[in-house]
Amino acid sequence: MSWETKNYSILLVEDNKLNQTVVKFTLKRYGYLIDVANNGFEAIEKFKNGKYDFILMDIMMPEMDGLEATKEIRKLESEEQIPIIALTADIMIANEEKCLKNGMNAHITKPFEIESLFKVLKSLDL
Repeated sequence: MSWETKNYSILLVEDNKLNQTVVKFTLKRYGYLIDVANNGFEAIEKFKNGKYDFILMDIMMPEMDGLEATKEIRKLESEEQIPIIALTADIMIANEEKCLKNGMNAHITKPFEIESLFKVLKSLDL
């Protein structure tokens, strides 16, 4: 089974309802199982109580942004780290570097093409 059709369990952390709908619709077409958190606080709670193959993390959110949520998730992990992929509208190189510096594994700009996600998954050996 390839990464294009694997039944990944994904935590989507996104505060915008329209973006949630679009991403869920796109990923469900490939058999991915999607759980949604509306902000960083919810993401941390869902991470504590769930089992995910990776996290798609928006950066700009109210209450707790994606960078802070990533740092908190990293503190909770044992040896094995869950892949966290930044999902952001900011295309600046500096933003990508900030995401990686703060514990994320990769960066995708939105709106994203599904092929971009597949490329990232392949680079992360998922």
